[in-house]
Amino acid sequence: AWGDSGPRVAAAPPGVVPAPRASKVELRLSCRHLLDRDPLTKSDPSVVLLLQSQSQWVQVDRTEVVRSSLHPVFSKVFTLDYYFEEVQKLRFEVYDTRGPGSLGLQDDDFLGGMECTLGQIVAQKKMTRALLLKFGRNAGKSTITVIAEDISGNNGYVELSFRARKLDDKDLFSKSDPFLELYRVNDDQSKQLVYRTEVVKNNLSPVWEPFKVTLSNLCSCEETRPLKCLVWDYDSRGKHDFIGEFSTTFEEMQKAFGEDQAQWECVNAKYKQKKRHYKNSGVVVLADLKFYRVHSFLDYIMGGCQIHFTVAIDFTASNGDPRNSCSLHYINPFQPNEYLQALVAVGEICQDYDSDKRFSALGFGARIPPKYEVGEPGDQNPTPCTCWGIQGVVEAYQNCLPRVQLYGPTNVAPIISKVARMAAAEEHTGEASQYYILLVLTDGVVTDMADTREAIVRASHLPMSIIIVGVGNADFTDMQTLDGDDGVLRSPRGEPALRDIVQFVPFRELKSASPAALAKCVLAEVPRQLVEYYSYKELPPRGVSPHTQEAGPPERAGQPGARPVSVSSTLEVP
Repeated sequence: AWGDSGPRVAAAPPGVVPAPRASKVELRLSCRHLLDRDPLTKSDPSVVLLLQSQSQWVQVDRTEVVRSSLHPVFSKVFTLDYYFEEVQKLRFEVYDTRGPGSLGLQDDDFLGGMECTLGQIVAQKKMTRALLLKFGRNAGKSTITVIAEDISGNNGYVELSFRARKLDDKDLFSKSDPFLELYRVNDDQSKQLVYRTEVVKNNLSPVWEPFKVTLSNLCSCEETRPLKCLVWDYDSRGKHDFIGEFSTTFEEMQKAFGEDQAQWECVNAKYKQKKRHYKNSGVVVLADLKFYRVHSFLDYIMGGCQIHFTVAIDFTASNGDPRNSCSLHYINPFQPNEYLQALVAVGEICQDYDSDKRFSALGFGARIPPKYEVGEPGDQNPTPCTCWGIQGVVEAYQNCLPRVQLYGPTNVAPIISKVARMAAAEEHTGEASQYYILLVLTDGVVTDMADTREAIVRASHLPMSIIIVGVGNADFTDMQTLDGDDGVLRSPRGEPALRDIVQFVPFRELKSASPAALAKCVLAEVPRQLVEYYSYKELPPRGVSPHTQEAGPPERAGQPGARPVSVSSTLEVP
């Protein structure tokens, strides 16, 4: 335990999973090799962030202007609410700003833009894309890099406060105007700006304002990762004078602060070489350190946890002959059927979180050529069809419809057990690396209800969630019992489910809503279910020690200035 002078860590009851809430994500930007639009000097770039809302691009925020730079690193941080269950389309536009009074984009030169989803950014954690001009032309070699950090109330925070004394005086007629930059040293030895303080005017012993940063932003959740602090004398023309620097780690910071020895000599290497009696260019003191931590859904995703998506489609006779326009499986060239609508709405979300984009697809309740025998997913342990992306699943579904005979029964338990076996294999790794989502699309109540309940209870101990979408107008009352919202689901033997992992939604209730509304409804519980599982297993995100102390969230802080795979042509119908 820390003494009174050590880092203050807020306590949280062990095993408590935070209530689901909108996560907040910080986006940090940098660019390389921007086009030079200024004839006499280099471009003065800034970046505008736009968010798509109701098919319109709406400006959200804009970075500061970095003067005379073709390789800017922006200090301004964009903060966005993140929702796993939504497709949040973003656009970044880079402009050469004409002057200090230029607030309208119409006066600035367009240097290039990039579009992506927020889900893609957080799944990759660091995304570099080429900047494109109008009509999709490359903006030379220009690129933009976006780095995502989770700053939701459930994430780890570090609050730091620095001061300095006896800094070198760099100004002739007044004292230095010092500011401090804190950098994280990456694995490739590159430096990532973590925070830049405000400038304290005319002061050799400045006290900078306290600031909060996420633990992942500070040190990638690795407390021994090297950190560098640089102190500068501010120059209004951008030619800041270097005062000195020192290196440390977050581990060292905590230890030194606990022992009341948190101070470092600020050293200028050039002076040290040239001046015989040089000692330092001042001393930087860590005046305060507070530490808070608890893991969130985004912690696991950014830690490299992949979401593996499997879809199981009902091919029982009650759907009707697919050649008949009244059939739930009828392929209308102008309007996708309910199976396709549900599949695409959910799959488009999940594919952002699976790096290889390989989806598993299964069917049940059909008779299969050439003997037209009824198969079940457990027979001869068949391998599910593997499809490239959600479009691959759609094509496989459409290709297999003319080749199978719709029959019965609606047995779902073997499907759940099949995915559970994959999840069980993942469980043995002892890492938070793969979580499984099973989407079951069916037109009626399952016929093996007892076995399905048993399979769900067993699956509740594994890293998986089950989404069941009821297609058509059948009475789905009995299916509601599988969704544990009204109480704990129990197996026929009376064993309770460890977690509520099933979400059941009748498609007809959302038939008139948008695909986004359907996805939001069926996927909203997944983040909580994932965190519940890994919290119960006491598995932290990958790269984080399992013995780190967890804490409740602090108050919200103000912010500072693929290789293609061939598409399968058939859907596996065991």
